[in-house]
Amino acid sequence: MTRIFRAPAFYIQGPYALSQLGEKAATLGRSVVAICDSAVLPHIGADLTASLNRQDISPTVIPFDADVTYREMDRLAELVRAGGGEVVVGIGGGRTLDVAKGVARRTGLPFISVPTAASTDAPSTRGIVIYDDQHTMIAVEQMDQNPAFVIVDTAIIAKAPARLLLSGIGDALTAKFETEGAWKGTGLSKQGTRPLKVGVMLGDICYRMLLEHGPGAMRVAGTGEVTADLEAVVEAILWVSAVAFENTGLSIAHAVATEFGAIEPVRKHSLHGEHAAYGTLVQAIAEDRPEDEIQTLFGFYDEVGMPRRLSALGMPDIGDGAIESLAARCAKSPFMVNQERMLDANDLAAAFRAVENYP
Repeated sequence: MTRIFRAPAFYIQGPYALSQLGEKAATLGRSVVAICDSAVLPHIGADLTASLNRQDISPTVIPFDADVTYREMDRLAELVRAGGGEVVVGIGGGRTLDVAKGVARRTGLPFISVPTAASTDAPSTRGIVIYDDQHTMIAVEQMDQNPAFVIVDTAIIAKAPARLLLSGIGDALTAKFETEGAWKGTGLSKQGTRPLKVGVMLGDICYRMLLEHGPGAMRVAGTGEVTADLEAVVEAILWVSAVAFENTGLSIAHAVATEFGAIEPVRKHSLHGEHAAYGTLVQAIAEDRPEDEIQTLFGFYDEVGMPRRLSALGMPDIGDGAIESLAARCAKSPFMVNQERMLDANDLAAAFRAVENYP
């Protein structure tokens, strides 16, 4: 069967990388619309404008602070069309980048991704997670292309709250386990083809980068200090993990994370990456991974401060009935085809209990 590789055209990372935005945007068009997280804009607005002005580009900057809904994407797309936009830039966290991706998809314009936190691997991917007015996820769209540029200013990311980096580590931890599951399973990648072996190799590299550099990165997270450990972990989250999963697929870990996201108390109390990290433990145990691998995982979680109990995620009921119900919902996920042997709700419930009872 044909296999297809997808990745951002350019990935640029380093302190003050935002200064390159104007130069790169100018290769795509002269009319730039920047959709920027309204909380971030006061801190980076001057640098953003200066970078574009150096290329004689006067950007249209639109602050954003809402959910990623069809209504918001359509509204912003109309503003871009009316202003004659040629390039869409998304600057901020996951919601802002996703809404900007949706605008780029609706207008057919090239997209530049400028993440201001490394909380998930989404900035390098084509995916757009869409919600309704009750903050419930209802759909996932895909851009036709990955971002033309991903510009990662680690001087900005180093100032983001430490918990956001921890969430990104949790999201990226899934890569090793889910890429291997996708390779052994029967599912298709986002390209509609079987997974690429290079995706599995990238998943393993991502895991090793996180184990080696994660503790050091968390020690400086949120301080504004850019270290070699921080650079390595940001790269693992925002590029290695993203390209690994984009070219293979998701598995048990994200089946679990998706169900956590549908439980309102959990969604309000904890972050997607923390949900995915717990899902990784469930997957590792359900797959009967070697005990030394399980010990390494749990030890790493404790070292970096990753939550590993349902109560720590905000689960209101952790009794047997609640676990069985959660496992039954996870077992219905389309991601469950990406595993070596098919697991049912009983297998998952047993794995949940094993995670909860791990010392």
